[in-house]
Amino acid sequence: MSGTPSRQDSSCPLSDEILKRFIHDGFVKIEDAFPRHLAEDACEILWQDLRKQGGCDPDDRTTWIHPVIRLGMYSQPPFIDAANTPVLHAAFDQLVGEGAWEPCRSMGTFPVRFPSADSPGDVGWHVDVSFDYHLPNFLDWRVNIHSRGRALLMLFLFSDVGENDAPTRIRVGSHLDVARVLAPAGEAGLTLGELIPHFAKSERCPEILATGPAGTVYLCHPFLVHSAQMHSGSKPRFMAQPPLLPHHERPIGLGGTR
Repeated sequence: MSGTPSRQDSSCPLSDEILKRFIHDGFVKIEDAFPRHLAEDACEILWQDLRKQGGCDPDDRTTWIHPVIRLGMYSQPPFIDAANTPVLHAAFDQLVGEGAWEPCRSMGTFPVRFPSADSPGDVGWHVDVSFDYHLPNFLDWRVNIHSRGRALLMLFLFSDVGENDAPTRIRVGSHLDVARVLAPAGEAGLTLGELIPHFAKSERCPEILATGPAGTVYLCHPFLVHSAQMHSGSKPRFMAQPPLLPHHERPIGLGGTR
């Protein structure tokens, strides 16, 4: 599986070996990608909104009655600072190319997952589509072989995430299968609904869990097949999945870096 980059050189955090593993596996895990104090400050803001939206109290488990609560876009300093550390910017340069990506100005939606025996209803395998968001049915949203509108899928852990804390499930190397399906569709690409039957091809891929301490970031190929899961732990999981937006559109290699 993809290794954890050395913390020695923030100007070039991904070794040649790790870059090769990214091409093969479709992801890289970076621990200490942003400081824990930023994660703590961000979670304070998230808890304020959880109180307003869901009546949730961090000290009262009886108020955690929903398996998942989705919170809106966040552009406050703790979130933006977490997404724009020198280590992450250097990794973006290595994976996407210097000048080929836009700095993150919003952390996007937070699916906050709570310990629950109830299904959250969103645990299907999928890829994150990247254009035609104006259409009312999300199954009609699209993705193409050039990965229009998305340079990377990113998983930002704002809380410690262990195996029981609803970590995202990742099918290692599945981006290669998706790229091969998308290639014949050209610029138009395919809708999520059209792609769903093809996700079964990735069942043979090894599966890993996106675990790690707060401050960990997984940088993923846009075509990587992944899934949410139920939370069987003891504390809420705070994780965001913002895209890294391209500065300009250009073809993406078959299962590789830009």
